[in-house]
Amino acid sequence: MWDFELGKAIGLMGRTAPFIGLRLVIYFGITLAYVVVTGGGGGIGYMIGSTGDAESAANGAFWGATSGFALVSGVLYFAREYLLYMVKAGHIAVLVPLLDGQPIPEGRNQISHATQVVKTRFVESSVLFGVDQLIKGILRAFNRTVLTISSFLPIPALQNVMKFVTAVINMSLTYVDEVILAYNIRTRQENPWAGARDGVVLYAQNYKNLLKNALWLTVFVWLLTLLIFIVIFAPVAALVALFPGTAGFWTFAITAITAYAFKAALIDPIAMTCLMQAYFKATEGQTPREDWADKLNSASGKFKELGDKAMAFAGNRFGSKAPTPAEPTTTA
Repeated sequence: MWDFELGKAIGLMGRTAPFIGLRLVIYFGITLAYVVVTGGGGGIGYMIGSTGDAESAANGAFWGATSGFALVSGVLYFAREYLLYMVKAGHIAVLVPLLDGQPIPEGRNQISHATQVVKTRFVESSVLFGVDQLIKGILRAFNRTVLTISSFLPIPALQNVMKFVTAVINMSLTYVDEVILAYNIRTRQENPWAGARDGVVLYAQNYKNLLKNALWLTVFVWLLTLLIFIVIFAPVAALVALFPGTAGFWTFAITAITAYAFKAALIDPIAMTCLMQAYFKATEGQTPREDWADKLNSASGKFKELGDKAMAFAGNRFGSKAPTPAEPTTTA
């Protein structure tokens, strides 16, 4: 049914406890910021609006809360590059050797070790972020090209069901692009763009099997997140009620953010590790095939851009003329 060991993935979370702790601190710090700034904004808006009638107070609370929510969201938008660099990529950097049966540092030394590995591979956060964004764009374009209704549902009339399947597939890409980053770290290529290109081609060669695993994991992750949402709704509602004028819509919003924090801190790394197992198993002994590289070039201009960046990186390291790449094999 799937090609990963869930028990092993959960066990590796214990082996990488410092990163789980770091994820908890960061994502629940973000949740706290949303609660305080959104609630505080609502309170300020309520007080300003209370100089008028009750409707003005309610409107003031809503727009104050909206402003606070937007402020935190804006800060996070600019911090997303750092979160990818320090949290997700760092966690991947210690999970990869563990999956290969290699030792890693214990305790807080894990984080400094992982940071050094990521810096060695990607130099700075902007490089990793650029690689990650290109991978996501390529994967979306590739899946739109190769996935047809007949791939999953042989009944053409079920258009709405297929739209749902496509949406789930797109959600699963968050784990696929992280797994390709894991491949990049695992192969220790000095050229991060070339490593990402090879990883994408290997994904394409095995896309049906890997998408099957990604779909199972995505459904599992979101069902578990929904369960968390239901369980924490009442406590969060009680907390939000402490801020005047912020009940109703904001109760749902803050509960959703809290549930997402649990997902990002505890559930996502398990799903990512499961898909890493499936990817490494599927691609073991394979090399990137030129026919699949050609298909990716046809499907996405971003794949060509990724190849151009790989050549430019090689040219910068070896002089004005980049070394001629080895001829890829055409066998799986």
